[in-house]
Amino acid sequence: MAFNKKPEEKILDVDAAMQGTLSFKDPVNLRINGKFEGNLDTKGNLTIGQTAIVFADIVGDNIIVGGRIKGKITAKERLTLLPTAIVEGDIHPAKLNITEGAIFEGRCLMLHDFLNSEELSRYLEVDLNSISDWASSGKVPGFKEGENWKFERKAIDSWIAAGKIGK
Repeated sequence: MAFNKKPEEKILDVDAAMQGTLSFKDPVNLRINGKFEGNLDTKGNLTIGQTAIVFADIVGDNIIVGGRIKGKITAKERLTLLPTAIVEGDIHPAKLNITEGAIFEGRCLMLHDFLNSEELSRYLEVDLNSISDWASSGKVPGFKEGENWKFERKAIDSWIAAGKIGK
């Protein structure tokens, strides 16, 4: 007899002070309530609780901020700043929701569904010449629109997930 078991949600609560790099290949529900310094690379949902103090560069899918962050944030799906949020640094969200009362000090560059070479260079943190070389040789998924290259963000994310970057 087969049971249709719902996949368990992976929930991780971090209440302690931590330093270093946290990286997740599978989607998780990560909630940080303590102090964190370093780099966060998450899939799924990341919540920075009201009591959290984070000094980090963060890449994630859906990021909700209620505490204090100093660093660069890239949200591939959505970034939400709650009324208690204090964010210092550049943000790169696909969608952005800033609730009244939140404090944001920095620059915001929205992620678009399609990126040009300069945007892809910033997104991947790779120099522009590498992007041009990869596009011309077919190493990175993209297409030419007139004289300019265009890259679909979802295709780029899949390409990165498949481990093809730099190969």
